[in-house]
Amino acid sequence: FSTFDEADSIKASFIVMNPLNPNETWVNARGIWLWYVLLVLISHLMLLSIPVLSTADVWTLTNILHSLTTFVLFHWIKGAPFSTFDEDSHASATQWEQIDGGEQSTPTRNFFLCAPIVLFLLTTLYAGHDNGHFLLNLAFMLLSVIPKLPQLHNVRLFGINRY
Repeated sequence: FSTFDEADSIKASFIVMNPLNPNETWVNARGIWLWYVLLVLISHLMLLSIPVLSTADVWTLTNILHSLTTFVLFHWIKGAPFSTFDEDSHASATQWEQIDGGEQSTPTRNFFLCAPIVLFLLTTLYAGHDNGHFLLNLAFMLLSVIPKLPQLHNVRLFGINRY
């Protein structure tokens, strides 16, 4: 290598491509954001195919299912679902705490923070600004957004899910 910086950048890119804990970086894989949006859209379209549900109900159900799913997968389940070399070091960390090695305000974290907010805004729009739908959607959006805030990183409220 011609310079020390060039060797360091190659070493850094190798580490990013071959992490010890893939649970930290799978959300940065190429196309994962598109896959995420498509999964929400397909879920929404499947709910739309149920004839007894109104458009407002379908948007609200989409928001509720999205919030519950992301809360459980990102903020409740701990450890690494993948077999890792340093499995014990992440046994008490949630998926959200492991993303990007715990670094805050990364593009991936910002995307996953903004996604429930955008879904809430769409839900509010298509629910016709109905107060009942609004309050229900707001509560579930907050369930999905509040645990993602940097101030709550590694915090267990009331000792829930501490072990």
